[in-house]
Amino acid sequence: MSRPLRIQIEDGWYHVTSRGTEQRAIFTDDRERKHFLELLEQLRERYRIIIHSYVLMANHYHLIVETPEGNLSAGMQWLNTSYSMWFNRRHDRVGPLLQGRYKGVWIENSGWAYEASMYVHLNPVRIKAHGLDKRGRCAAGEGRMGNLPSKEEVGERLRKLRAYEWSSYRSYAGYAKGPEWLTTGELLKRASRRPSEQHRCYREEICGRITEGVDESLGERLKNDVALGSEQFRERIKTLVRVSGREYSGKRQVRQRCSFEDILDVVEELKGEKWREFARRRGSWGKGLVLWGARQYTGMTLVQIGKKAGGMDYTAVAMAIKRFEERIKKRRKWRDYQRYVAEKCEK
Repeated sequence: MSRPLRIQIEDGWYHVTSRGTEQRAIFTDDRERKHFLELLEQLRERYRIIIHSYVLMANHYHLIVETPEGNLSAGMQWLNTSYSMWFNRRHDRVGPLLQGRYKGVWIENSGWAYEASMYVHLNPVRIKAHGLDKRGRCAAGEGRMGNLPSKEEVGERLRKLRAYEWSSYRSYAGYAKGPEWLTTGELLKRASRRPSEQHRCYREEICGRITEGVDESLGERLKNDVALGSEQFRERIKTLVRVSGREYSGKRQVRQRCSFEDILDVVEELKGEKWREFARRRGSWGKGLVLWGARQYTGMTLVQIGKKAGGMDYTAVAMAIKRFEERIKKRRKWRDYQRYVAEKCEK
């Protein structure tokens, strides 16, 4: 059964993030980061999704967005699929780049979005080298670090943020103009009512978070909760989720992008023969490709795949997929077939 649709909210605010599968890097050089920003510009044009803030890290990204048309799922599916296919072609790889679906957390209003933007913009210094990894942040928040960071340490963290190109922080802090597709005015109003003071006040807010410690509760809510906002807002969103029948417990669910029959059609096209003709043929790459594609893109379990494949035991399915993945490393033509199946299923 396919996954239930996400709830769509017109004029909704969201914190959105996606991570690389197995925590692998999704940005390996500046060309890839630039291409992702180009896709964000297209996201704004194609889906009218308003982008308020962003940060690109090595193995994940964060966005704060607003959806006038309530079409976040369509926009994010396009963004992640477009980037994944481009990345895979560039690196001659196949298979999912990102870990499951994007995670979207509802945000009550621009006030809460302002707080979320602080979390997003601090990501480049939320690392051990700057004393703001998870352990250091918790210690600072509980007053267990002995004393506050020195002026030199704070200065180094601020210099890192100011120099970090792949974030909207420099636009909020007044260090750079920022791209035309980035909207900063709505959140900067929360920093100060006076336009001339907004950039300075935002910088001071960031400096305060770096100096006095980071509120871990906000980060945990963005990671694990269904909504960010007042208790009343969070309960209302949870009620909507329960009524829609969608789980929000955080358990991983696989998105069904295509059916077993879809995989069969593609492989039969590549082979130029029917499944029944090559399924029992020893050493056939076609059978391995069908089983691999079903595991990657249909959301089916090994047991379900085995039944569809003619009554195979689930352990036999797992072993066949593993053999296929090992053998394909030495066969470029097979990798071309694998890439073709992946591109068909990612559409």
